[in-house]
This record gives sequence, structure tokens and C-alpha cells, in this order.
Amino acid sequence: MKHPRTLFLLLFILFTLPTSAQKQVNKQSGVWLGYFNQTRITDKWGLWLDLHARRTDFLDRWATQIVRPGITYYANDHLRFTAGYAYVRSYPAVGLQTVRPENRLWQQILWTSRQKRLQTQQWIRLEERFNRKIANDQLQDGHNFNFRFRYLLNLMVPLNRDFIEPNTLFFAFNDEIHINAGKQITYNLFDQNRVFVGLGYQFTKALNLQVGYMNQFQQLPSGNHFNSNNVLRVFMFHNLDLRTKK
Repeated sequence: MKHPRTLFLLLFILFTLPTSAQKQVNKQSGVWLGYFNQTRITDKWGLWLDLHARRTDFLDRWATQIVRPGITYYANDHLRFTAGYAYVRSYPAVGLQTVRPENRLWQQILWTSRQKRLQTQQWIRLEERFNRKIANDQLQDGHNFNFRFRYLLNLMVPLNRDFIEPNTLFFAFNDEIHINAGKQITYNLFDQNRVFVGLGYQFTKALNLQVGYMNQFQQLPSGNHFNSNNVLRVFMFHNLDLRTKK
């Protein structure tokens, strides 16, 4: 994609400007911990795994837990396709007790670029979400189903070197837009937007840590209620290459 920033700007304007006229915004705080692993096994095939532990009211109580494995096909070093499964546990609001499970299938196209003073990553992800039905704080038979489309733009700028390599400090910015689709989606076609700014450190060729601030702005199913979640985000990225060195 020749102009990723232009696409991001158009999508951001399209799906975030209407929020200025909404009726109720609930402000929250949280901490999100995440581990991302991409392991390349052969020139064409690899494995994906990301794990998430999210707390709300800063560290007071659980919000979400996610386990998301996948299988990746490498078209080349900069373009890959992944398909997988995710299991999600969503915790209830204060005063409720029932944890809602979700089974999710997902497919993704991810592409990267690396140039002097800038490294980029983008993905387009499609999810098929099966949320267990819940009523009166009790799980019910059956599931609510919907699709969700996600677009991520991630920019990383090295601060003490020309390229991100071992012992590099870098600035990180990313924005991810989520769009709902399906018969059961009525008022919240726009699901959420996540914007992140922070710092990262590349410890080795395979391992980096990124820490910073994220705002998650989410439209709830009612359509006129929103959450604005201010988050301390700590993510570790672990990229392994198990191919035999030639």
C-alpha cells in the first residue's frame, strides 16, 4: 500500500468524528498486558500466538483474557497470511458475576516495511465472533454472532540508530479501527478505535518491549453509550526464526 497514512486518516475521520455528538461517555482506566509471538518454521510456514491479560479500574478487577493461536503462510519476508482461533473471557461490570466466553475465528493479512528511520506494520483482520448468550446474569444456550473487521497501522521510529536492531530505543505509534457487521448489529457498526503512543526497546533481534498510553474509544450496542478507556499498555513482542541457517 503506497499511502497507508492517507487511508488511516480517512478511516479515522469517517468513524470517529460522529462521536462528538453522542449522549453519554463513560470514562474508565485499565492496564493491558500482552505477549505476541511469531515463530517462522520454514520459508513458507510459521506459528502465531498472542496472550492478553486486561484489568479495569486500573488494576482493581479483571476485564478480559484472550488466548489467540494461528498458523501463518509467508508469501515473502514482508507479506504473510494468518488464520487461527481465539478463546476470550469477558468479565462483567461491578455487581454482576457471570463471565461470558467467546469463541472466535480470525483471518489476517499482515505486511511490513523497513527503511531508514521508519519501520511500519499494517494488518487487515476479519473475525467471526460467537459470544455466548447471557440474560439476568446467567449464561444461556446459544450464541450471538457477528463479523468484525480490523485495520491496524503501526509506526516505529528508532531514536538512537538508523534502524531498529538490538539495543535500539524507539518511538511507537499505532491506531486500530474495529468495524462490526452482521444481522445482529443494529446501532454499533462502529465498534471501537484504539490509539497508542509509547516507547519501545529492542533487546535482541527477536525481542522487544513496548510501554505507553492507549485510549480505547468504544461504542456500546445501544448506540448512544460509549466507553473511553485510558490504558497503560505493556506489550512484549517475540519473533523467532527456526529455519536452518544456510
